[in-house]
Amino acid sequence: MAKLNDILAIADPDGMASKAYTDPAIFEAEMERIFGRAWIFVGHESQVPNPGNFWRTWMGVDEVLLVRQKSGDLKVLRNACTHRGTRLCAEKSGSTNSFVCPYHSWGFDLDGALKAVPDMDGYPVDFDITDRKLHLSSAPRVESYRGFVFASRAETGPSLAAFLGQMTDAIDNLVDRAPDGEIKIDGGSLRVRYPGNWKLHHENANDIVHPGFVHDSSVTSAKSADGGVVPNDSLIDRGQTKGMMISNGLTPKDWNAIELTGTPEGHSFMGGFYKSGLLAHQQEDAVTRTYRKSLEAAHGKEKAATVLGMDRFNNLIWPTLNINAQFHQIRVVHPISVSETVIEGYCFRLGGAPDEIFHRAVRFLGTLVSPASMIFSDDLEIFGRVQRGLKNGGIERLNGQRGASTDMQGMGARHSTTSSELPLRVQAAAWHNWMGVEQ
Repeated sequence: MAKLNDILAIADPDGMASKAYTDPAIFEAEMERIFGRAWIFVGHESQVPNPGNFWRTWMGVDEVLLVRQKSGDLKVLRNACTHRGTRLCAEKSGSTNSFVCPYHSWGFDLDGALKAVPDMDGYPVDFDITDRKLHLSSAPRVESYRGFVFASRAETGPSLAAFLGQMTDAIDNLVDRAPDGEIKIDGGSLRVRYPGNWKLHHENANDIVHPGFVHDSSVTSAKSADGGVVPNDSLIDRGQTKGMMISNGLTPKDWNAIELTGTPEGHSFMGGFYKSGLLAHQQEDAVTRTYRKSLEAAHGKEKAATVLGMDRFNNLIWPTLNINAQFHQIRVVHPISVSETVIEGYCFRLGGAPDEIFHRAVRFLGTLVSPASMIFSDDLEIFGRVQRGLKNGGIERLNGQRGASTDMQGMGARHSTTSSELPLRVQAAAWHNWMGVEQ
């Protein structure tokens, strides 16, 4: 385990020490101090709507089960049998009355209590099936904010509301985009794995300098396209993919005009940069007009205009969640090891909205997060190159100074309207806060 003094010296305001990305001991400390105490997104209530429904996910490197209880409450249980540590459940999701270990058939209730052990006579006389040490470990705090479920392994600490801070705006905006007020994850998911540290994803997401360089090949391909369409293209894509790729080719002046916001909790977001076609936040087409009318009927014209007018991209809830409310989707970061990370992407279906709105969201997610994405594959390649570059120890500290002198403070957050690495700095500050506090 990294010493406390070492940890405090790693998160410098000018940039994180490179060993924060390569040292297994620091990664182990992160799993204990950040992922073992902070609020970690574990799923959406629509994934476990009924008693007995479960969703398998992770809190750091710990695989867990989000389970809807018979009472309707939610629990988050460690997915490991307390007999020999066997992975209890291999299914990603489903419905059950109990969890039974595939090794020796120990059975656990939905709340994690051990309720059945074969060949009980073979155990010592003091073996007690009701001993809580034999029950599945559960997160002591599980809370939901408008259907987004977070868990913390710490019995005390900041409330979920305090942890989220003003990022509740992003969740509110996503939910409020549903005319009937209900959203649900639908359409499966996309999953990619990259050979790099978990912090690299969030550090990159709101970096406004890299797109014109990292994504140059897809920008060039999109610009060189002849504009022709395939049969039924208007029903499938209507130029959305091409528009996404071209948008990464904004001029430096355009990128530098995009506002960045970072909060004391380590969260950040950027202003929207998709300005045309289906990607524009105020686009006009038959489907959108039908959708807007249903939203106006639900909220009134003024609120509907406010909801649709929020133009933000990559609402990052540190350390693992990325919400793109206007495109009805999320990405979730799962650390696997100090140099390996999984990203999962999901789409939401908006209750009361035309099916075409959902289809556009699925298309957007496929273009952005698919393993075959011409955009995300660039980012994953860069993450791998960064990791390899840091591993050799040639760089002691990453430079995160860009824009530091121009950052502004206001409304409980830090802001920048020029080229800045502000998101890196607020993330480093959050890392410092969680890692620098003893248990």
